Amino acid sequence: MSKHHILMIPYPVQGHVIPLMELAQSLAKYGFKITFATHKRIINYLGGKNILHDQIHLISILDESESGEDKNVPGKLSEAIFKVMPGKIEKLIQETNAYKDDKITSVIADQSLGWALELAAKMGIKRAAFLTAAAANLVLGFNIPKLIDDGIIDTNGTPAIKDHTFQFEPTMPIMNTSDLVWTRMGNLTMQKIIFDMMVHNNKAVKSADWLICNSVYDLEPGAFNLAPEIVPIGPLLASNCLDPSMSLPEAEPRISSRESPNCEISSVAGSFWPEESTCLNWLDQQPLCSVVYVAFGSFTLFNESQFQELALGLELTNMSFLWVVRTDALDAKTDVFLNFFMDRIGKKKGQIVSWAPQLKVLSHPSIGCFVSHCGWNSTIEAISNGIPILCWPYFADQFMNQSYICDIWKVGVGLKKEANGIINRVEIKHKVEQLMGYVEFKKRALQFKEMAMSSVKGGGRSYQNFINFIQWIKSS
Repeated sequence: MSKHHILMIPYPVQGHVIPLMELAQSLAKYGFKITFATHKRIINYLGGKNILHDQIHLISILDESESGEDKNVPGKLSEAIFKVMPGKIEKLIQETNAYKDDKITSVIADQSLGWALELAAKMGIKRAAFLTAAAANLVLGFNIPKLIDDGIIDTNGTPAIKDHTFQFEPTMPIMNTSDLVWTRMGNLTMQKIIFDMMVHNNKAVKSADWLICNSVYDLEPGAFNLAPEIVPIGPLLASNCLDPSMSLPEAEPRISSRESPNCEISSVAGSFWPEESTCLNWLDQQPLCSVVYVAFGSFTLFNESQFQELALGLELTNMSFLWVVRTDALDAKTDVFLNFFMDRIGKKKGQIVSWAPQLKVLSHPSIGCFVSHCGWNSTIEAISNGIPILCWPYFADQFMNQSYICDIWKVGVGLKKEANGIINRVEIKHKVEQLMGYVEFKKRALQFKEMAMSSVKGGGRSYQNFINFIQWIKSS
C-alpha cells in the first residue's frame, strides 16, 4: 500500500470532473492511493466504466436529496457545495486519518473550492489547487481589485461600463465587461454567487502549496507571466498517455510500460452519458477533413428557433456532419423537427448522436472543423488534435476562450447574432465554409497541436512541471 494518500475534490459537474479524473489516472500510474470525493450521481456514471486503477477509490460526498435533481438548475447544487460538502469532507479526513497506515497526506482540490484548501491548511495537510479552466480565467480573478479600482466594475462585479473591452497583456484574451465569467452565469443571484466565490477563493488559491492547471505555457504565455504561481501540466489528455517509467526514472510505478493504459482511457474519464461509438464507423467512410463536428458540451440549450437554424445551416453547407444532440436538450417539437430533418437529408450526409466519444472523434482524420461552445476541455482537445474551431460560446469562461481561439491563436472564427439574438442559417453556412475552405486555419491548428503535444514530452515544460509535482507529493 502506498504511504502517499491523495484526497481529490472536484467541483461536481462534468467539465470539472473530467480533467481532475484525468489527473487522478495520471497520478495512479505512480502507485499513489487516491480518494476521489464527489457527487453520488457522478459515481454512478463513473463506477461502471473500465477507467479506474484499483488505487482510485470513489467516495460519495453529495447526493440528489442534498443538491437537487436538475443539473440545469445549479442554485441548490451550489448551495450544497459550499454548505454541505465542507462538513462531510472534514469528517472524511478525520475518520481516514484515525488509521495510522492510511492517512491522507495531500489534498488536490478544484480551485473554485477555496474552502477545501483552507480546510487542508487547518488540518496540517499539504494542498494543491487545480484549475480546470484557462490560466487567463484565474488572472482575471486575481485582478478583480484592480478592475474595481480602475472603475471597470463595481464591488459587486457589476460592469460600470457596458460592453467595455480590455486586455491584460497582448497574448491574453480581449475581454468584454458583458462577457466576464460571472456576468455570463444566468440570473443576478447566480452572478453574485460566482463573483463572491472568485473573490473569496483568491487568498486560498494563492496560499496553496501548488497551483496547477490543465493548460500549456506556450498557449498562454501572458497569463503565466502575470501569474507565475500558476503551473501548467497539460494537456492532461496527452500526459495520461505517457509512460511513467520514462517520466520519473527513480520512481517505481505500479503499472509497467507494457501495461500502461493507452490514450483511450481519457475519452471516457468523466463522461456522464453513454457514448455512441457507432459514429466512428460512419466517420471511417468519410473523406479526409470533410466532416463538420458539432457538439456543445453538457449544459448548452437552444430554443426552438435557434435549433432549427443550426440544422438548416448545416444542411446549406452541403457538407457531411456529426452532430451531438443530448436527449435532455430536446423537447417534443424539436424532436419531431429533428426526425423530419434527418429523414430528408439522409444518414449518409449527417449523423446525430446523443453523446460522442469526443477525443476519438476529434482525432479522426475525417474531421475538418469543430463547431463548439468553447468549454476549456473541448478547446484543449481540439487544439491537441489540430482541429479548427467555429466558436459558439454559451456561458461563463467560454467567451474568454473564444477570444483566445479567434483573436490570439487565430485557429477559429466566431459567429454573429442578429438583432433578435439568433444566429441564422446563412451565417452558419458562411462561417463553416470559411473555416473549412481557408487552409491557413488548419495550418495554424496543426502548429498549435505540435506545440501542445511537445509540452508533455521529455524536455517540455508541462512534462517537467508534472515530474516536479510528483516529487512534491512524494516528499513528506
